[in-house]
Amino acid sequence: MRPERDTIFALSTAPGRAGVAVIRISGPMAAEAAKLFQAPLPKARRAVFRTLFDIATEERIDSALVLWFPAPHSFTGENTMELQCHGGRAVVDAVLGAVQRIDGFRPAEPGEFTRRAVENGRLDLTQAEALADLIDAETDAQRRQALQQYDGALSALYEGWRSRLIRAAAWLEAAIDFPDEEIPEGALEASCDELATIRSAIAVHLKDGRRGEILREGLQVAVIGAPNAGKSSLVNALARRDVAIVSEMPGTTRDVIEVRLDLRGYPVILADTAGLRETDDAVEREGVRRAKERADNADVRLLVVDGMAPDSVPTRDDADIIAFSKADLVTARPPGHWFSATTGEGIDALVDLIAGKAETSLKGDTPVLTRARHRHALDEAELSLSRALMQPPGEVDLAAEDVRRALNAIGRITGRVDLDELLDVVFRDFCIGK
Repeated sequence: MRPERDTIFALSTAPGRAGVAVIRISGPMAAEAAKLFQAPLPKARRAVFRTLFDIATEERIDSALVLWFPAPHSFTGENTMELQCHGGRAVVDAVLGAVQRIDGFRPAEPGEFTRRAVENGRLDLTQAEALADLIDAETDAQRRQALQQYDGALSALYEGWRSRLIRAAAWLEAAIDFPDEEIPEGALEASCDELATIRSAIAVHLKDGRRGEILREGLQVAVIGAPNAGKSSLVNALARRDVAIVSEMPGTTRDVIEVRLDLRGYPVILADTAGLRETDDAVEREGVRRAKERADNADVRLLVVDGMAPDSVPTRDDADIIAFSKADLVTARPPGHWFSATTGEGIDALVDLIAGKAETSLKGDTPVLTRARHRHALDEAELSLSRALMQPPGEVDLAAEDVRRALNAIGRITGRVDLDELLDVVFRDFCIGK
């Protein structure tokens, strides 16, 4: 536990009208919040019903459930109190105002509760990041991934590598610190073999196709095709609302229009793009350029072909899914996936196709990288281990230094090193009350 610090408080539930609001108080003076209900502290982790008063005016504010979590057995590792009051805006404002009038209390900064949990050893950085992902999860797949990471799957993997590296590096360090002592035969070779095994494991982990990061952010699906092929109508049908303008006039869509969808539990960012064609219109030409760029960078390219001219040459030959539009107007259909944005025919099957692509790309049983921060650190660790293994047999000190760099890089992921510097980055985007 770090030295004594401020006692902080914040609304931990979403602001606005609700049945219940939770106000969290954490810090060395959290027990002083008992002044609000003019009664002794409740027993640890047992909810009690109390009346809350304004300590300045003695006016009754509300009735609330009160919970007391003494250190270190709390979320933050500090003395913590939770007040579960009614969720009306006026009630919440009055309770927060009363709490702030207690000497030594101050409002929490964004992410400060979770930051204290990390600093006090209740969570590591990967678990703190997972908590943010769990709160932000919009689909079932995102929830499962965040929960797996919050349960420590990534921590166990990275700390396992770190522990093995420490053991493998022991004989390297011994050869440096005790040059006159005889190193057991084969000890250094065994250490190098273990370093090579760990490096290979990190390399495999890095080659995951950015699965975890894509799942956090959403699978990028670019809807492409010629003008008037039915792209915007399809996007509206998939979104089940009008997000794109539909017109018979070519060139209506000139910019990329995005819509976030939950398709069978997977997050998808659907991008409606400008019709691909040659044009003299400068604005439309820029739209076509952006459409091609989005298609180049997309995870999935969905090519929409005008069903009234199904034999036309596709505008791109790298499409992952090809769909023929205007099924309600065509009786003689060549083989392929057909849909009608007007009648809904084929829309559910198309959702299944996109969701199938998402599942193939994103589903997995092993822990995956979820942030660029993790990837950068592991890239550095792999490179350092590669350098260590390339050092000549007599350069044990150089190899040991490279292994230390690898250890440092892996430690930064979970927060075992450079903690203060990392915390500012990790908690920058957290919300207040978390």
